Amino acid sequence: MELLDKLNWRYAAKAMNGKKVPQEKIDNIIEAISLAPTSSGLQPFEVIVITNPEIKEKIKPVAWNQSVITDCSHLFVFAAWDTYTADRINKMFDLTNTVRGFKNEGWENYRQMLLNSYPQKDADVNFNHAAKQAYIAFSQAIAAAAFEGLDSTPLEGFDPNAVDEILGLKEKGLKSCVMLPVGYRDAENDWLVNLTKVRKSKEDLVTVLD
Repeated sequence: MELLDKLNWRYAAKAMNGKKVPQEKIDNIIEAISLAPTSSGLQPFEVIVITNPEIKEKIKPVAWNQSVITDCSHLFVFAAWDTYTADRINKMFDLTNTVRGFKNEGWENYRQMLLNSYPQKDADVNFNHAAKQAYIAFSQAIAAAAFEGLDSTPLEGFDPNAVDEILGLKEKGLKSCVMLPVGYRDAENDWLVNLTKVRKSKEDLVTVLD
């Protein structure tokens, strides 16, 4: 059970050592993000991968001055669509038709159902839905990083409006929702590294209905 071993090994690193992660490992995480399931297959988010030290330094003060922002190798910022639009929905459905090489009546009916629903909803409702899809991919990125033997730190502790401004996300119709620094733990300076992982018992976590 290699995956479970890796997930038991991982923790939310509080200190990283700045060592550079090989690009192949980063590419594998990005591929895992791409393969994550999303509602209607729309993938309503983008991922900004930051290695630029100056940009990291700008983000750090608006992220509670957490050292992993600047000491990580790669900073992943997950940014969801600010709303669903007809253009965005059509682009993904058209891509599906192009890749598969045919049109399907049921699929086209489903497209029309979404077009008659999502774009008419409040933008905040749509963003919250899109952000949930980003979180699915975010969780998959955490697992992929662990599988690659890399540390990561899930971060919601930041000012999203400030990060959006730093990265110019508003102009792209995006809003940041969660970040993931990826790198290598600094075991000597991380108070959390040797603490036992604590999780609910299976009895408290899972209800089985036979």
